[in-house]
Amino acid sequence: MYDSIIIGGGPAGYAAAIYAARREMKTLLITKHSGGQMIWASLIENYPGFQSIPSLELVDKMEKQAKALGVEFKTAEVSKIVKSAEEDFEVFVGEEKIKAKTVIACLGAEHRRLNVPGEKELEGRGVAFCANCDGPLFKNKTVAVVGGGNSALDAAEVLSKIAAKVYLIHQFKDFQAFEKLEEKVRGINNIEIILENKVEEIKGDKKVASISIRPAEGGEVREITLDGIFIEIGFVVNTGLVSELVALNENKEIIINPKGETSLPGLFAAGDCANTAFKQITIAAGSGTTAALGAYQYIQLKKGNIGKLLK
Repeated sequence: MYDSIIIGGGPAGYAAAIYAARREMKTLLITKHSGGQMIWASLIENYPGFQSIPSLELVDKMEKQAKALGVEFKTAEVSKIVKSAEEDFEVFVGEEKIKAKTVIACLGAEHRRLNVPGEKELEGRGVAFCANCDGPLFKNKTVAVVGGGNSALDAAEVLSKIAAKVYLIHQFKDFQAFEKLEEKVRGINNIEIILENKVEEIKGDKKVASISIRPAEGGEVREITLDGIFIEIGFVVNTGLVSELVALNENKEIIINPKGETSLPGLFAAGDCANTAFKQITIAAGSGTTAALGAYQYIQLKKGNIGKLLK
């Protein structure tokens, strides 16, 4: 029986694991992939204590710190969570059933997709979601970036230093990005901005060869020949695992209180999957900390150890 099972290996999960272990909670962290969204950034420059640090190095430091404190790790996918009649939880990994007093869901988010023909079929063969990760594969080639927020404009700026030509395509007439970033991108010669157009299809046999775009208000289709397309239109939260257990908001984020508690007692949530105002590494780590301390308090209250809560 674990005191807490943490599901997810991003900054929220690691922070929760570190704080749970420091409260002498028997803790298991289950994750499919270490790092969460951190791994999509090659270099992190906004984490306190590091002027800049490679993302994989930061992930490695977090994992080693948690392991040194006694956190157990399991690389797997959780298929189901059940709250038993004894008020404990049963977490299923395949046929294996693991019991815990509390669960902390740090389920993260994943890239939002265009859902157009060719996107799924050509993923990894010219369809990409991370300029920092896959940009070097398109040196001196022609690429497109789809999106109008900070991530899209940042991707276009990064790719402009690698690719020969970058198309920046956005379905609305205005960007939703920082003014300084937009000003910078508009001043780069090899970026061509195409506003009020939607991507209708991604074409290619074994790899991306072109895309079809159409004006958002209707009109003739235009085909653009290129070698790759980077989709930067935000994220969707991964809350399907708990969607029938806890209350979600209109964005399908898990609703939590200031202690990280969900609507189901004993089940906590943290990071990008929760209804936090912003999605940043530091915010995810902070919410993981809160959830772990909330889980510790929950266990102590059930035991009647009020004195421990004052320490």
